Amino acid sequence: MSTLKVKDGTEIYYKDWGTGQPIVFSHGWPLNADAWDAQMLFFGNRGYRVIAHDRRSHGRSQQTWDGNEMNTYADDLAELLNALDLKEAILVGHSTGGGEVVRYLARHGSKRVAKAVLISAVPPIMVKSVNNPIGTPIEALDAIRNGVVTDRSQYYKDLSSPFFGYNRAGAKTSEGVRNSFWLQGMESGVKGSYDCIKAFSETDFTEDLKTIDVPTLVMHGDDDQIVPFPDAGALTAQLVKGATLKVYPGFPHGMPITHADVINPDLLSFLKS
Repeated sequence: MSTLKVKDGTEIYYKDWGTGQPIVFSHGWPLNADAWDAQMLFFGNRGYRVIAHDRRSHGRSQQTWDGNEMNTYADDLAELLNALDLKEAILVGHSTGGGEVVRYLARHGSKRVAKAVLISAVPPIMVKSVNNPIGTPIEALDAIRNGVVTDRSQYYKDLSSPFFGYNRAGAKTSEGVRNSFWLQGMESGVKGSYDCIKAFSETDFTEDLKTIDVPTLVMHGDDDQIVPFPDAGALTAQLVKGATLKVYPGFPHGMPITHADVINPDLLSFLKS
């Protein structure tokens, strides 16, 4: 396995396939780099170098007690880009990974980055507050924490249904996709998974988004039951200067997996533009 030891000694697992302009994928919670299989195969076969890492405490990366928050996630990503000496990279983040990409650009700048793509991403901020009245109530986020603590195996099985929109009338369910979601979730460390809930839901990326200075594509389904579009993609596209917004009617949170046949060509068109 390819691993990188970052500054605090944590070993981060990553895949690095192919040659050409690099695309770096940051995954959602509670998943790992395998969530990007459909994208890595698609773009690798089209002449891109495709790279994806398991966030600390997820997948095959080392499980840590500390550092399971956005600043450290972004710094780990920066160490990976530096170690591989990537140039003109395209950063693609899904859900929590979208927050990781945004925080990376705010903390480390865009000297290694050509473009950014945020898919079903958590910015600007998920949790409901006086300043964010249409956000997700803290009680709903506490319920996620409770699910991870009390019976995370069953919780991940249950969560996979709304994550992929399989609870909608007429949806064609793939038990294979649900099983893969469960497996990736169970490969994550319970402490890191628990901490990451606060990281993805309570981190405020508002000012970070305003600093982004590379062409940015915001992709979001309007039936996202995990990170609702009105409080996420819609606002992000307003805050990122010159951002391109693409909304997908009826698509779920996990659309890079369930609708890779649509997402991949649209992403390729943006990369070539």
